[in-house]
Amino acid sequence: MNPIDIISAVLFALALIHTFSTKAFEVLAHRYPRHAGLLHLLGEVEVVFGFWAFVLVLAMALLGGGAAAIGYVESRQYTEPLFVFVVMVIAASRPVLDAVRNLLGLLARLAPARTEAALCWLGLALVPLAGSLITEPAAMTLAALMLAPYVFRPGMPEWLKYGALGVLFVNVSIGGTLTSYAAPPVLMVAGPWGWDSAFMAATFGWRAALAVLVNATVVTLLLRRHLAPHDTAGAPSAPLAVSLIHLAFLAAVVLLAHHPVLFIGLFLLFLGFTQAYHRHQDPLILKEALLVGFFLAGLVVLGGMQQWWLQPIVSSLEPTALFFGALALTAITDNAALTYLGSLISGLSDEAKYMLVAGAVGGGGLTVIANAPNPAGAALLRQGFNHGSIGMVGLFLGALAPTCTAVVFFLI
Repeated sequence: MNPIDIISAVLFALALIHTFSTKAFEVLAHRYPRHAGLLHLLGEVEVVFGFWAFVLVLAMALLGGGAAAIGYVESRQYTEPLFVFVVMVIAASRPVLDAVRNLLGLLARLAPARTEAALCWLGLALVPLAGSLITEPAAMTLAALMLAPYVFRPGMPEWLKYGALGVLFVNVSIGGTLTSYAAPPVLMVAGPWGWDSAFMAATFGWRAALAVLVNATVVTLLLRRHLAPHDTAGAPSAPLAVSLIHLAFLAAVVLLAHHPVLFIGLFLLFLGFTQAYHRHQDPLILKEALLVGFFLAGLVVLGGMQQWWLQPIVSSLEPTALFFGALALTAITDNAALTYLGSLISGLSDEAKYMLVAGAVGGGGLTVIANAPNPAGAALLRQGFNHGSIGMVGLFLGALAPTCTAVVFFLI
């Protein structure tokens, strides 16, 4: 342990406190309009970890020199922030959304329930489970945009919005565990531990699927009285050929998720295609996706210095304690970082490995930083909450019940 380790831990703690205080900054921005710009910036949850990561890099430069600071920053792996940025923009494009809306609309009309309630349930259950195929960030983007006009809107009680947000975050976190490549915390250990998709489906998948269905059903029953028909009239749907091309771009990016040079190249081609057929497009969510990428990159930089205190905790726990320890630690650090540290520990039993990953994905909905797709959902849905900001305490409370459901099924 050296001075920069202590400084990094302090800055990490300050970033956590800042994350839970973003709603207070938004309230202050309305109260003091003279400084509203700065306060709104500090109230952006996506800015928090990037801001404190810059502070860490400055501290490194002052203590160890600019070369050491630059060397550390360049040693980090930024594939995940880049992938989330690209997949958010493509998944949120109008042709992709049109295709998903049409499919879910067909399923909702066939369901023995009101169309609004069926669409809400599908957005909270089927789309998160589809994250096992299209990756969790893509599932989060699609689910958030599908649910926004029905649930995260004026007139919906605030406590129900937080309940639905908690269910969405938890279900996306556990819904990606049916395969070995879609959930970031699973991806970190799948190679070192030899976990393939068949193993994930047999060990984690059925438990996760049952928990997702229970969570989605309960919150939909609570929401049903407040769900109102949504007017979908507007721009005509994109032609089938355009939607298929967008879906092909999305599929290719998912397949190349671990090769940033290739999926960034595909993304540039995608931008060119949207310009060529701009009449079938809505404005791309470049700003929101960039903010989410900035958040995750900041978490990579700041979180990369926390191994000195996290790994001893993880390695010292017995399997059951490891499950609840991972559940708690996930709330204050990215669950993929936690499982990555676990993959470095030699001699873990099969039971301990299961408990570590189950706890990490089970707690992935408790905070915005707990799971990589969460900042994407927060960025897309925050305008539906009071003051245009998501309170971290409200999210934590809203995610408690669905997290407990996941805990029960993972401990069966």
